[in-house]
Amino acid sequence: MFFDGLADLGARMQNSLKGVDRRIQKLTSVLDVAKAMTSERNLDQLLDLILREAAKVVEADRCSLFIRDREKNELWSKVAQGAQSEIRVPMGIGIAGSVAETGQAINLQDAYADQRFRRAFDALHSYRTSTILCVPMRDASGEVTGVLQALNKQGGTFDAEDEELLTALGGQAAVAIESAMLHKEIAQLFEGFVSAAVVAIESRDPSTAGHSGRVANLTVELARSTEHSTAGTTGAVQFDRNDIQEIRYASLLHDFGKVGVRESVLVKADKLYPHQLELLKARFQIARKDKQLNSYQRRLNAVSLRGMEALPFIHSDEEALLALQLAELDEVLRFVLECNRPSILLQGGFEKLVEIGKMQFFDDQGQLATLLSAPEMQTLSIPRGSLSTVERLEIESHVTHTFRFLSQIPWTRSLKRVPEIAYSHHEKMDGSGYPRSMAGHAIPIQSKMMAICDVYDALTAADRPYKKAIPHDLALDILHREAEEHHLDPHLLRIFIEAEVPRKMLSL
Repeated sequence: MFFDGLADLGARMQNSLKGVDRRIQKLTSVLDVAKAMTSERNLDQLLDLILREAAKVVEADRCSLFIRDREKNELWSKVAQGAQSEIRVPMGIGIAGSVAETGQAINLQDAYADQRFRRAFDALHSYRTSTILCVPMRDASGEVTGVLQALNKQGGTFDAEDEELLTALGGQAAVAIESAMLHKEIAQLFEGFVSAAVVAIESRDPSTAGHSGRVANLTVELARSTEHSTAGTTGAVQFDRNDIQEIRYASLLHDFGKVGVRESVLVKADKLYPHQLELLKARFQIARKDKQLNSYQRRLNAVSLRGMEALPFIHSDEEALLALQLAELDEVLRFVLECNRPSILLQGGFEKLVEIGKMQFFDDQGQLATLLSAPEMQTLSIPRGSLSTVERLEIESHVTHTFRFLSQIPWTRSLKRVPEIAYSHHEKMDGSGYPRSMAGHAIPIQSKMMAICDVYDALTAADRPYKKAIPHDLALDILHREAEEHHLDPHLLRIFIEAEVPRKMLSL
Protein backbone atom coordinates (compact mmCIF):
# COMPACT_ATOMS: atom_id res chain seq x y z
CA MET A 1 0.00 0.00 0.00
CA PHE A 2 2.92 2.29 0.73
CA PHE A 3 4.34 1.70 -2.68
CA ASP A 4 0.92 2.30 -4.25
CA GLY A 5 0.90 5.68 -2.56
CA LEU A 6 4.36 6.49 -3.89
CA ALA A 7 3.30 5.47 -7.40
CA ASP A 8 0.22 7.68 -7.16
CA LEU A 9 2.32 10.57 -5.90
CA GLY A 10 4.80 10.04 -8.70
CA ALA A 11 1.99 10.04 -11.26
CA ARG A 12 0.59 13.25 -9.82
CA MET A 13 4.03 14.85 -9.85
CA GLN A 14 4.57 13.72 -13.43
CA ASN A 15 1.22 15.16 -14.48
CA SER A 16 2.03 18.34 -12.61
CA LEU A 17 5.38 18.60 -14.39
CA LYS A 18 3.66 18.01 -17.72
CA GLY A 19 1.26 20.81 -16.85
CA VAL A 20 4.18 23.08 -15.97
CA ASP A 21 5.95 22.19 -19.20
CA ARG A 22 2.74 22.81 -21.15
CA ARG A 23 2.30 26.20 -19.49
CA ILE A 24 5.93 27.12 -20.11
CA GLN A 25 5.51 26.16 -23.77
CA LYS A 26 2.41 28.34 -24.05
CA LEU A 27 4.08 31.27 -22.31
CA THR A 28 7.07 30.83 -24.60
CA SER A 29 4.70 30.87 -27.56
CA VAL A 30 3.12 34.10 -26.31
CA LEU A 31 6.58 35.69 -26.00
CA ASP A 32 7.57 34.48 -29.47
CA VAL A 33 4.37 35.90 -30.92
CA ALA A 34 4.96 39.19 -29.08
CA LYS A 35 8.43 39.42 -30.65
CA ALA A 36 7.02 38.67 -34.09
CA MET A 37 4.27 41.27 -33.63
CA THR A 38 6.72 44.05 -32.77
CA SER A 39 8.52 43.60 -36.12
CA GLU A 40 5.41 43.38 -38.32
CA ARG A 41 4.32 46.75 -39.76
CA ASN A 42 1.75 45.53 -42.26
CA LEU A 43 -1.59 45.73 -40.44
CA ASP A 44 -3.34 42.99 -42.43
CA GLN A 45 -0.46 40.55 -41.97
CA LEU A 46 -0.20 41.48 -38.29
CA LEU A 47 -3.88 40.74 -37.67
CA ASP A 48 -3.60 37.40 -39.44
CA LEU A 49 -0.55 36.56 -37.31
CA ILE A 50 -2.37 37.41 -34.08
CA LEU A 51 -5.39 35.25 -34.93
CA ARG A 52 -3.31 32.31 -36.07
CA GLU A 53 -1.10 32.29 -32.98
CA ALA A 54 -3.97 33.04 -30.57
CA ALA A 55 -5.81 29.98 -31.81
CA LYS A 56 -2.69 27.88 -31.17
CA VAL A 57 -2.07 29.24 -27.67
CA VAL A 58 -5.58 28.58 -26.34
CA GLU A 59 -6.20 25.56 -28.62
CA ALA A 60 -9.24 27.15 -30.24
CA ASP A 61 -10.90 26.16 -33.51
CA ARG A 62 -10.85 29.75 -34.73
CA CYS A 63 -10.40 33.30 -33.46
CA SER A 64 -11.73 36.78 -34.21
CA LEU A 65 -10.27 40.19 -33.49
CA PHE A 66 -12.28 43.41 -33.29
CA ILE A 67 -10.78 46.91 -33.18
CA ARG A 68 -12.61 49.77 -31.52
CA ASP A 69 -13.71 52.64 -33.78
CA ARG A 70 -14.24 55.54 -31.38
CA GLU A 71 -15.67 57.91 -33.96
CA LYS A 72 -18.50 55.53 -34.86
CA ASN A 73 -18.69 53.93 -31.38
CA GLU A 74 -18.49 50.43 -32.80
CA LEU A 75 -16.14 47.52 -33.33
CA TRP A 76 -14.88 46.46 -36.73
CA SER A 77 -13.08 43.43 -38.01
CA LYS A 78 -11.98 42.21 -41.43
CA VAL A 79 -10.03 39.23 -40.12
CA ALA A 80 -12.64 37.26 -38.24
CA GLN A 81 -11.78 33.68 -39.18
CA GLY A 82 -14.52 32.29 -41.37
CA ALA A 83 -15.83 35.73 -42.39
CA GLN A 84 -15.50 36.81 -46.02
CA SER A 85 -16.07 40.52 -45.50
CA GLU A 86 -15.67 43.23 -42.88
CA ILE A 87 -17.85 42.89 -39.77
CA ARG A 88 -19.09 45.86 -37.74
CA VAL A 89 -20.62 45.51 -34.29
CA PRO A 90 -22.14 48.36 -32.21
CA MET A 91 -20.61 48.84 -28.77
CA GLY A 92 -22.53 46.88 -26.12
CA ILE A 93 -24.13 44.52 -28.63
CA GLY A 94 -23.22 40.84 -28.70
CA ILE A 95 -20.38 39.14 -26.85
CA ALA A 96 -17.64 41.25 -28.43
CA GLY A 97 -19.57 44.50 -27.94
CA SER A 98 -20.24 43.69 -24.29
CA VAL A 99 -16.57 42.93 -23.54
CA ALA A 100 -15.46 46.14 -25.29
CA GLU A 101 -17.96 48.22 -23.33
CA THR A 102 -17.37 46.69 -19.88
CA GLY A 103 -13.72 45.76 -20.19
CA GLN A 104 -14.52 42.39 -18.57
CA ALA A 105 -13.72 39.00 -20.13
CA ILE A 106 -16.54 36.60 -21.00
CA ASN A 107 -16.08 32.81 -20.90
CA LEU A 108 -19.07 30.81 -22.12
CA GLN A 109 -19.33 27.04 -21.93
CA ASP A 110 -22.51 27.11 -24.05
CA ALA A 111 -22.78 30.06 -26.42
CA TYR A 112 -26.39 29.35 -27.35
CA ALA A 113 -27.43 29.58 -23.69
CA ASP A 114 -26.39 33.24 -23.52
CA GLN A 115 -28.84 35.72 -25.04
CA ARG A 116 -26.02 38.08 -25.96
CA PHE A 117 -24.69 35.60 -28.50
CA ARG A 118 -25.71 36.45 -32.06
CA ARG A 119 -26.74 33.18 -33.70
CA ALA A 120 -27.20 34.86 -37.07
CA PHE A 121 -23.42 34.78 -37.56
CA ASP A 122 -23.35 30.99 -37.28
CA ALA A 123 -26.29 30.66 -39.66
CA LEU A 124 -24.66 32.97 -42.19
CA HIS A 125 -21.36 31.04 -42.18
CA SER A 126 -22.69 27.50 -41.61
CA TYR A 127 -20.83 27.23 -38.32
CA ARG A 128 -21.76 25.96 -34.83
CA THR A 129 -20.28 27.91 -31.94
CA SER A 130 -20.17 26.01 -28.64
CA THR A 131 -17.64 27.67 -26.35
CA ILE A 132 -16.42 31.26 -26.39
CA LEU A 133 -13.60 33.06 -24.64
CA CYS A 134 -13.61 36.82 -25.33
CA VAL A 135 -11.10 39.14 -23.64
CA PRO A 136 -10.50 42.91 -23.85
CA MET A 137 -7.39 44.22 -25.56
CA ARG A 138 -5.83 47.05 -23.59
CA ASP A 139 -3.14 49.47 -24.71
CA ALA A 140 -0.22 50.65 -22.58
CA SER A 141 -2.49 53.12 -20.73
CA GLY A 142 -5.02 50.40 -19.90
CA GLU A 143 -7.68 51.66 -22.28
CA VAL A 144 -9.73 49.06 -24.18
CA THR A 145 -8.85 49.29 -27.87
CA GLY A 146 -10.57 46.10 -29.03
CA VAL A 147 -11.38 42.50 -28.17
CA LEU A 148 -9.84 39.13 -28.95
CA GLN A 149 -12.28 36.25 -29.21
CA ALA A 150 -11.59 32.50 -29.31
CA LEU A 151 -14.25 30.00 -30.42
CA ASN A 152 -14.66 26.31 -29.65
CA LYS A 153 -11.95 25.01 -27.37
CA GLN A 154 -10.54 21.80 -28.78
CA GLY A 155 -11.43 18.92 -26.47
CA GLY A 156 -13.24 20.87 -23.77
CA THR A 157 -13.91 24.35 -22.44
CA PHE A 158 -11.71 27.40 -21.94
CA ASP A 159 -10.25 27.66 -18.44
CA ALA A 160 -8.65 30.38 -16.32
CA GLU A 161 -5.23 29.68 -17.81
CA ASP A 162 -6.60 30.21 -21.32
CA GLU A 163 -8.12 33.50 -20.21
CA GLU A 164 -4.80 34.58 -18.69
CA LEU A 165 -2.83 33.66 -21.80
CA LEU A 166 -5.32 35.19 -24.22
CA THR A 167 -5.45 38.38 -22.16
CA ALA A 168 -1.65 38.59 -22.15
CA LEU A 169 -1.56 38.01 -25.89
CA GLY A 170 -4.33 40.57 -26.37
CA GLY A 171 -2.34 43.20 -24.48
CA GLN A 172 0.68 42.63 -26.67
CA ALA A 173 -1.55 42.63 -29.75
CA ALA A 174 -3.13 45.96 -28.76
CA VAL A 175 0.25 47.67 -28.61
CA ALA A 176 1.40 46.07 -31.87
CA ILE A 177 -1.85 46.98 -33.66
CA GLU A 178 -1.68 50.56 -32.42
CA SER A 179 1.91 50.77 -33.67
CA ALA A 180 1.00 49.23 -37.03
CA MET A 181 -1.99 51.54 -37.45
CA LEU A 182 0.17 54.54 -36.61
CA HIS A 183 2.77 53.33 -39.10
CA LYS A 184 0.02 52.96 -41.72
CA GLU A 185 -1.33 56.43 -41.00
CA ILE A 186 2.16 57.92 -41.30
CA ALA A 187 2.68 56.05 -44.58
CA GLN A 188 -0.67 57.35 -45.88
CA LEU A 189 0.23 60.85 -44.73
CA PHE A 190 3.56 60.69 -46.53
CA GLU A 191 1.92 59.19 -49.62
CA GLY A 192 -0.47 62.15 -49.61
CA PHE A 193 2.45 64.55 -49.29
CA VAL A 194 4.23 62.97 -52.26
CA SER A 195 1.04 63.11 -54.34
CA ALA A 196 0.59 66.77 -53.43
CA ALA A 197 4.20 67.46 -54.39
CA VAL A 198 3.65 65.85 -57.80
CA VAL A 199 0.54 68.01 -58.31
CA ALA A 200 2.67 71.07 -57.46
CA ILE A 201 5.27 70.06 -60.03
CA GLU A 202 2.74 69.50 -62.77
CA SER A 203 0.85 72.71 -62.01
CA ARG A 204 4.04 74.60 -62.85
CA ASP A 205 4.45 72.72 -66.11
CA PRO A 206 1.07 71.36 -67.28
CA SER A 207 2.66 70.15 -70.53
CA THR A 208 4.39 67.35 -68.60
CA ALA A 209 1.31 66.25 -66.65
CA GLY A 210 1.57 62.56 -65.82
CA HIS A 211 5.31 62.43 -66.53
CA SER A 212 6.38 61.84 -62.91
CA GLY A 213 3.86 59.03 -62.41
CA ARG A 214 4.78 57.33 -65.68
CA VAL A 215 8.51 57.52 -64.93
CA ALA A 216 7.87 56.07 -61.46
CA ASN A 217 5.86 53.16 -62.87
CA LEU A 218 8.44 52.45 -65.57
CA THR A 219 11.36 52.61 -63.14
CA VAL A 220 9.70 50.34 -60.58
CA GLU A 221 8.90 47.80 -63.31
CA LEU A 222 12.48 47.98 -64.62
CA ALA A 223 13.78 47.42 -61.06
CA ARG A 224 11.63 44.31 -60.70
CA SER A 225 12.72 43.07 -64.12
CA THR A 226 16.36 43.69 -63.18
CA GLU A 227 15.99 41.35 -60.19
CA HIS A 228 15.09 38.51 -62.55
CA SER A 229 18.14 39.08 -64.74
CA THR A 230 21.08 36.77 -63.99
CA ALA A 231 23.52 38.18 -66.54
CA GLY A 232 25.76 41.21 -66.65
CA THR A 233 26.46 43.74 -63.93
CA THR A 234 23.03 43.43 -62.31
CA GLY A 235 23.09 39.68 -61.71
CA ALA A 236 23.26 40.02 -57.93
CA VAL A 237 20.90 42.98 -57.57
CA GLN A 238 17.87 42.46 -55.34
CA PHE A 239 15.29 45.02 -54.21
CA ASP A 240 13.06 44.44 -51.21
CA ARG A 241 9.74 46.18 -50.57
CA ASN A 242 11.45 49.20 -48.99
CA ASP A 243 13.90 49.49 -51.88
CA ILE A 244 11.04 49.54 -54.37
CA GLN A 245 9.26 52.23 -52.35
CA GLU A 246 12.49 54.22 -52.25
CA ILE A 247 12.80 53.99 -56.04
CA ARG A 248 9.15 54.95 -56.48
CA TYR A 249 9.39 58.05 -54.28
CA ALA A 250 12.65 59.17 -55.91
CA SER A 251 11.07 58.79 -59.35
CA LEU A 252 7.87 60.59 -58.40
CA LEU A 253 9.85 63.51 -56.97
CA HIS A 254 12.77 63.58 -59.42
CA ASP A 255 11.53 66.82 -61.04
CA PHE A 256 10.28 68.59 -57.93
CA GLY A 257 13.08 71.14 -58.24
CA LYS A 258 11.25 72.61 -61.24
CA VAL A 259 9.28 74.67 -58.73
CA GLY A 260 12.48 76.74 -58.47
CA VAL A 261 12.70 77.35 -62.24
CA ARG A 262 10.90 80.25 -63.93
CA GLU A 263 7.61 79.08 -65.40
CA SER A 264 8.28 80.86 -68.70
CA VAL A 265 11.45 78.78 -69.13
CA LEU A 266 9.71 75.55 -68.13
CA VAL A 267 6.96 75.87 -70.72
CA LYS A 268 9.05 77.52 -73.44
CA ALA A 269 7.93 75.87 -76.66
CA ASP A 270 9.91 77.96 -79.19
CA LYS A 271 13.16 79.88 -79.18
CA LEU A 272 11.44 83.24 -78.79
CA TYR A 273 8.96 83.83 -76.00
CA PRO A 274 5.40 84.62 -77.22
CA HIS A 275 5.70 88.33 -76.44
CA GLN A 276 9.02 88.49 -78.29
CA LEU A 277 7.51 86.78 -81.31
CA GLU A 278 4.56 89.19 -81.36
CA LEU A 279 6.97 92.13 -81.28
CA LEU A 280 8.93 90.64 -84.18
CA LYS A 281 5.79 90.07 -86.24
CA ALA A 282 4.64 93.66 -85.58
CA ARG A 283 8.00 94.89 -86.85
CA PHE A 284 7.53 92.95 -90.08
CA GLN A 285 4.05 94.50 -90.46
CA ILE A 286 5.58 97.96 -90.15
CA ALA A 287 8.22 96.95 -92.70
CA ARG A 288 5.39 95.97 -95.11
CA LYS A 289 3.75 99.35 -94.60
CA ASP A 290 7.11 100.99 -95.26
CA LYS A 291 7.42 99.09 -98.56
CA GLN A 292 3.91 100.19 -99.55
CA LEU A 293 4.55 103.82 -98.56
CA ASN A 294 7.78 103.87 -100.57
CA SER A 295 5.91 102.45 -103.56
CA TYR A 296 3.30 105.22 -103.48
CA GLN A 297 6.00 107.85 -103.03
CA ARG A 298 7.77 106.57 -106.13
CA ARG A 299 4.48 106.71 -108.06
CA LEU A 300 4.00 110.37 -107.17
CA ASN A 301 7.53 111.18 -108.17
CA ALA A 302 7.11 109.34 -111.47
CA VAL A 303 3.86 111.20 -112.27
CA SER A 304 5.61 114.49 -111.57
CA LEU A 305 8.29 113.59 -114.08
CA ARG A 306 6.26 111.75 -116.76
CA GLY A 307 2.81 113.31 -116.47
CA MET A 308 -0.65 111.92 -115.74
CA GLU A 309 -0.89 110.13 -119.09
CA ALA A 310 1.85 107.72 -117.86
CA LEU A 311 -0.05 106.84 -114.64
CA PRO A 312 -1.44 103.44 -115.84
CA PHE A 313 2.06 102.30 -116.80
CA ILE A 314 3.54 103.63 -113.57
CA HIS A 315 0.89 101.77 -111.52
CA SER A 316 1.49 98.55 -113.41
CA ASP A 317 5.26 98.67 -112.91
CA GLU A 318 4.98 99.59 -109.23
CA GLU A 319 2.37 96.92 -108.44
CA ALA A 320 4.65 94.27 -109.88
CA LEU A 321 7.66 95.61 -107.94
CA LEU A 322 5.69 95.95 -104.71
CA ALA A 323 4.34 92.42 -105.00
CA LEU A 324 7.89 91.15 -105.46
CA GLN A 325 9.16 93.12 -102.44
CA LEU A 326 6.29 91.98 -100.20
CA ALA A 327 6.74 88.36 -101.29
CA GLU A 328 10.43 88.62 -100.43
CA LEU A 329 9.53 90.03 -97.00
CA ASP A 330 7.00 87.25 -96.43
CA GLU A 331 9.63 84.68 -97.35
CA VAL A 332 12.04 86.25 -94.88
CA LEU A 333 9.39 86.07 -92.14
CA ARG A 334 8.61 82.46 -93.04
CA PHE A 335 12.31 81.59 -92.66
CA VAL A 336 12.51 83.42 -89.34
CA LEU A 337 9.46 81.54 -88.04
CA GLU A 338 11.05 78.27 -89.17
CA CYS A 339 14.22 79.15 -87.26
CA ASN A 340 12.08 79.90 -84.20
CA ARG A 341 10.97 76.29 -83.92
CA PRO A 342 12.94 74.06 -81.52
CA SER A 343 14.46 72.04 -84.37
CA ILE A 344 18.02 71.79 -85.56
CA LEU A 345 19.10 75.03 -87.27
CA LEU A 346 19.07 74.60 -91.04
CA GLN A 347 22.35 74.42 -92.97
CA GLY A 348 23.51 77.99 -93.67
CA GLY A 349 20.78 79.27 -91.39
CA PHE A 350 23.07 81.37 -89.23
CA GLU A 351 24.57 83.15 -92.24
CA LYS A 352 21.11 83.84 -93.64
CA LEU A 353 19.99 85.25 -90.30
CA VAL A 354 22.98 87.60 -90.35
CA GLU A 355 21.92 88.85 -93.80
CA ILE A 356 18.35 89.34 -92.59
CA GLY A 357 19.68 91.25 -89.61
CA LYS A 358 21.18 93.78 -92.01
CA MET A 359 17.85 94.48 -93.74
CA GLN A 360 16.48 97.89 -92.78
CA PHE A 361 13.21 99.85 -92.91
CA PHE A 362 11.76 103.08 -91.53
CA ASP A 363 9.65 102.51 -88.42
CA ASP A 364 6.48 104.39 -87.45
CA GLN A 365 8.64 107.16 -86.00
CA GLY A 366 10.52 107.57 -89.24
CA GLN A 367 13.66 106.09 -87.72
CA LEU A 368 15.83 103.59 -89.58
CA ALA A 369 15.58 100.14 -87.96
CA THR A 370 16.65 96.53 -88.64
CA LEU A 371 14.27 93.60 -89.12
CA LEU A 372 16.04 91.58 -86.41
CA SER A 373 17.64 92.82 -83.21
CA ALA A 374 20.96 91.41 -82.03
CA PRO A 375 19.34 89.46 -79.12
CA GLU A 376 16.74 88.01 -81.50
CA MET A 377 19.44 86.87 -83.92
CA GLN A 378 21.32 85.21 -81.06
CA THR A 379 18.18 83.43 -79.83
CA LEU A 380 17.08 82.31 -83.31
CA SER A 381 20.61 80.96 -83.87
CA ILE A 382 20.26 78.39 -81.08
CA PRO A 383 21.54 75.30 -82.93
CA ARG A 384 19.22 72.76 -81.29
CA GLY A 385 16.09 72.92 -79.18
CA SER A 386 14.52 76.11 -77.88
CA LEU A 387 16.67 77.02 -74.89
CA SER A 388 19.61 79.36 -74.76
CA THR A 389 22.71 78.39 -72.81
CA VAL A 390 21.55 80.42 -69.81
CA GLU A 391 18.04 78.95 -69.97
CA ARG A 392 19.35 75.42 -70.29
CA LEU A 393 21.52 75.91 -67.21
CA GLU A 394 18.43 77.19 -65.39
CA ILE A 395 16.49 74.07 -66.42
CA GLU A 396 19.39 71.85 -65.36
CA SER A 397 19.43 73.57 -61.97
CA HIS A 398 16.14 71.81 -61.16
CA VAL A 399 18.16 68.73 -60.20
CA THR A 400 20.05 70.67 -57.55
CA HIS A 401 16.82 72.28 -56.34
CA THR A 402 15.31 68.79 -56.09
CA PHE A 403 18.22 67.50 -54.01
CA ARG A 404 18.14 70.48 -51.65
CA PHE A 405 14.40 70.11 -51.14
CA LEU A 406 14.45 66.34 -50.63
CA SER A 407 17.41 66.62 -48.26
CA GLN A 408 15.25 68.69 -45.91
CA ILE A 409 12.86 65.78 -45.39
CA PRO A 410 13.62 63.49 -42.40
CA TRP A 411 13.47 60.26 -44.40
CA THR A 412 13.28 56.93 -42.61
CA ARG A 413 16.32 54.66 -42.74
CA SER A 414 14.68 52.57 -45.46
CA LEU A 415 14.14 55.67 -47.65
CA LYS A 416 17.26 57.68 -46.85
CA ARG A 417 18.69 57.41 -50.41
CA VAL A 418 15.70 59.08 -52.09
CA PRO A 419 17.51 62.47 -52.42
CA GLU A 420 20.67 60.87 -53.86
CA ILE A 421 18.77 58.72 -56.37
CA ALA A 422 16.76 61.68 -57.65
CA TYR A 423 19.90 63.87 -57.68
CA SER A 424 21.72 61.56 -60.09
CA HIS A 425 19.11 60.80 -62.75
CA HIS A 426 20.66 63.18 -65.32
CA GLU A 427 24.19 61.81 -64.93
CA LYS A 428 25.66 59.89 -67.90
CA MET A 429 27.86 56.84 -68.06
CA ASP A 430 30.72 58.77 -69.70
CA GLY A 431 30.62 61.57 -67.13
CA SER A 432 29.10 64.16 -69.48
CA GLY A 433 25.88 64.48 -67.49
CA TYR A 434 24.91 66.97 -64.83
CA PRO A 435 25.09 68.33 -62.20
CA ARG A 436 28.15 66.47 -60.85
CA SER A 437 29.58 64.82 -63.98
CA MET A 438 29.48 61.40 -62.32
CA ALA A 439 30.42 58.37 -64.42
CA GLY A 440 29.99 54.61 -64.54
CA HIS A 441 29.75 52.80 -61.21
CA ALA A 442 29.65 56.07 -59.28
CA ILE A 443 26.07 56.56 -60.46
CA PRO A 444 23.50 54.66 -58.32
CA ILE A 445 21.89 51.84 -60.29
CA GLN A 446 18.46 53.20 -59.34
CA SER A 447 19.39 56.51 -61.01
CA LYS A 448 20.59 54.69 -64.14
CA MET A 449 17.25 52.93 -64.38
CA MET A 450 15.38 56.18 -63.89
CA ALA A 451 17.48 57.87 -66.58
CA ILE A 452 16.35 55.30 -69.17
CA CYS A 453 12.70 55.64 -68.17
CA ASP A 454 12.88 59.43 -68.04
CA VAL A 455 14.28 59.67 -71.57
CA TYR A 456 11.83 57.10 -72.92
CA ASP A 457 8.81 58.93 -71.50
CA ALA A 458 10.10 62.31 -72.71
CA LEU A 459 10.40 60.87 -76.23
CA THR A 460 7.04 59.10 -76.36
CA ALA A 461 4.89 61.57 -74.38
CA ALA A 462 2.16 63.13 -76.49
CA ASP A 463 1.64 66.17 -74.26
CA ARG A 464 4.79 68.19 -74.98
CA PRO A 465 4.09 71.52 -76.74
CA TYR A 466 7.48 71.65 -78.43
CA LYS A 467 7.50 68.23 -80.09
CA LYS A 468 5.33 65.42 -81.35
CA ALA A 469 5.26 62.01 -79.68
CA ILE A 470 7.82 59.58 -81.09
CA PRO A 471 6.70 55.99 -81.86
CA HIS A 472 7.85 53.25 -79.48
CA ASP A 473 10.28 51.60 -81.92
CA LEU A 474 11.91 54.90 -82.90
CA ALA A 475 12.26 55.81 -79.20
CA LEU A 476 14.09 52.50 -78.62
CA ASP A 477 16.43 53.31 -81.53
CA ILE A 478 17.25 56.65 -79.92
CA LEU A 479 17.86 54.93 -76.57
CA HIS A 480 20.21 52.50 -78.32
CA ARG A 481 22.19 55.42 -79.74
CA GLU A 482 22.34 57.01 -76.30
CA ALA A 483 23.76 53.76 -74.92
CA GLU A 484 26.27 53.49 -77.77
CA GLU A 485 27.42 57.03 -76.98
CA HIS A 486 27.94 55.93 -73.34
CA HIS A 487 25.13 58.07 -71.97
CA LEU A 488 22.85 55.25 -70.76
CA ASP A 489 23.69 51.88 -69.18
CA PRO A 490 23.55 49.35 -72.05
CA HIS A 491 22.81 46.35 -69.83
CA LEU A 492 19.89 48.02 -68.08
CA LEU A 493 18.60 49.17 -71.47
CA ARG A 494 18.70 45.58 -72.72
CA ILE A 495 16.60 44.50 -69.72
CA PHE A 496 14.23 47.44 -70.32
CA ILE A 497 13.66 46.24 -73.90
CA GLU A 498 13.69 42.46 -73.39
CA ALA A 499 11.32 42.66 -70.42
CA GLU A 500 9.02 44.90 -72.50
CA VAL A 501 8.73 47.32 -69.62
CA PRO A 502 6.78 50.00 -71.58
CA ARG A 503 4.22 47.49 -72.87
CA LYS A 504 3.65 46.17 -69.35
CA MET A 505 2.78 49.71 -68.28
CA LEU A 506 0.29 50.02 -71.14
CA SER A 507 -1.50 46.88 -69.96
CA LEU A 508 -2.07 48.24 -66.44
